[in-house]
Amino acid sequence: MAVGSGQRGHRMVLEEPRIPFEPRIIYEDQRIIVVDKPHFLATMPRGMWYASTVLIRMRRLYGEPDIIPAHRLDRATAGVLVLVRDPSARRAYQMLFQEHRVRKIYQCLAPVRPIARPRTGTVRHLDPPRVFPLERRSRVIKRRGVLQAWEERGPVNAVTRVELTAGHGCLATYTLYPKTGKTHQLRVHMNALGLPIVGDDLYPRIQTRAYDDFSRPLQLVARRLEFTDPFTGGRRAFVSSVPLDPQGEA
Repeated sequence: MAVGSGQRGHRMVLEEPRIPFEPRIIYEDQRIIVVDKPHFLATMPRGMWYASTVLIRMRRLYGEPDIIPAHRLDRATAGVLVLVRDPSARRAYQMLFQEHRVRKIYQCLAPVRPIARPRTGTVRHLDPPRVFPLERRSRVIKRRGVLQAWEERGPVNAVTRVELTAGHGCLATYTLYPKTGKTHQLRVHMNALGLPIVGDDLYPRIQTRAYDDFSRPLQLVARRLEFTDPFTGGRRAFVSSVPLDPQGEA
């Protein structure tokens, strides 16, 4: 339940579960704040989540109600997240992400096994006869109010490069380079390859868990972001220290 609080950009949510993880500040200057977002903490208010979001916690920490995210990470995904604190700089940083001028590198844990043949889209092996690295191309659709995204025939709108980085017994670390930014793209692409990400409670099937069950986080981390700063012209690179856990423990 939510009611207005009388403060711009804020509302009061009653009986909201608390998420006991805090974002770690990686970098800040007069225009941006970069944080290492933990698993389970939403980027910004939506649905039942308000106080337990990166946006509201950062606004309260800095006492700056104008802070906004330059982009988003799924609640289940951890890693590097950029927020803009200077309203005059919002558009410049948001356009970096909208125009795909940010190099994003993710890492995940998933099974070690032969890849499956997806029902639609293409898989291109970039160093044949080796399976990896490969490029997955498909059309990914996500409707508001529907938990899962899905792939369908049609013009490609989602492209991901997948590399096998290291093995951990029956699991492996995969490094993912999304060339596009569709919602749940990496989770959908890995699942389509028969390599669902460890801890994924949406793919291949929806699994219901309690809101206070933090025992099996999604093993997907936005590991690194790189871009040219639109104001200074300098090259920025930020790295997450959130570990991947082969046991899937929080």
